[in-house]
Amino acid sequence: MTRTTQNDRHEEGIEVPWERIDPDTLYNMVSEFVTREWEESGDVSHTLEQKIGQVLGELRHKRARVVFDAVSESCNIVACR
Repeated sequence: MTRTTQNDRHEEGIEVPWERIDPDTLYNMVSEFVTREWEESGDVSHTLEQKIGQVLGELRHKRARVVFDAVSESCNIVACR
């Protein structure tokens, strides 16, 4: 049995089902995420639209999830463990 501490919840955030997010909002969220991550990685082998499609696919296949951090009042996309 795994015990979840308050620190674990803080680091993880609150999972938000991506299917319940307005499609335009989700697209903008993924676009912002891709742009931020893309700049850090320097990957130029894909277009922005391709990367957005990849992240949306990861969400659909449950390999990534949207989490809300109540402290910073922001959402992020993280890989599933």
